[in-house]
Amino acid sequence: MDVVVCDVGPRDGLQNEARVLPPERRAELANRLGGAGVPRIEAASFVQASRVPQMAGAEEVVAQLEPRAGVTFSGLALNEKGYSRLLATPLREAHFSFGCTEEFNRRNQNASVEESTQVAERLIAMSRDDGVHLTLTIGVAFGCPFEGIVDPQRVLAIAERLAAAGGEEICFADTIGVGVPSQARSLVGQAQRFGIRIGAHFHDTRNTGLANALAALEAGAGVLDASVGGIGGCPFAPRATGNIATEDLVYLLDREGVETGVDLDALIRVAGWLEGVLDKTLPGRVYRAGNWPA
Repeated sequence: MDVVVCDVGPRDGLQNEARVLPPERRAELANRLGGAGVPRIEAASFVQASRVPQMAGAEEVVAQLEPRAGVTFSGLALNEKGYSRLLATPLREAHFSFGCTEEFNRRNQNASVEESTQVAERLIAMSRDDGVHLTLTIGVAFGCPFEGIVDPQRVLAIAERLAAAGGEEICFADTIGVGVPSQARSLVGQAQRFGIRIGAHFHDTRNTGLANALAALEAGAGVLDASVGGIGGCPFAPRATGNIATEDLVYLLDREGVETGVDLDALIRVAGWLEGVLDKTLPGRVYRAGNWPA
């Protein structure tokens, strides 16, 4: 594959939906995405249900995931307690995310950036010993809803520290969808010097998400996050809307000749199914317009 597509719909997508889906339905979404050939799926979040009710019952979700060749399920952990919960399940891929600005990280994780960076360093060591693949996501890397413009050197300094600690995959997240392609190209491109896999996570709040994803790919990104149907957002970021739609991203990559391994027609059917489950039209475009050529 030329790039790994990670669908974060069952986690980052559903966490911002008003309708709370039970664990079995969230597992069904993840399994349907696996059936469409999506190689990496963020299926659950090991967080306090009181803070994010949409993510309650992570262990129940994981218990109903269907193993499939070429498909990896992962879970989000925001601290060591969440990681321990994940480790007690069959999952062997973990995502740890924190914001690179003080105000956002305080509101999102009740910790300073330095405190979260230290947690990340400890998780790097723990995951290596446990045989767990760990992705470290640096949030609000393109702009913060509370502190405004973020200096890219601030983001790169955190990434460099995590890489030096043994981090093998770092993802830059445009949590509120303010980034533009020149930022994506520069940030991902400069991070190539760390010699590890770099990923990118874009929200489409201002309709620049797909352009940013393509720029990141051209700069060397090896992983691109997206969410089926374009659902999502961040409960702790005002006015943040959904992720780029996975089917929109796959259509773009397919037409550009980039191999993803995803069956786009099957993925479109998953988005159509999810539209019925959530009982609303989703932000994604390709699932409504259809594949082309048909």
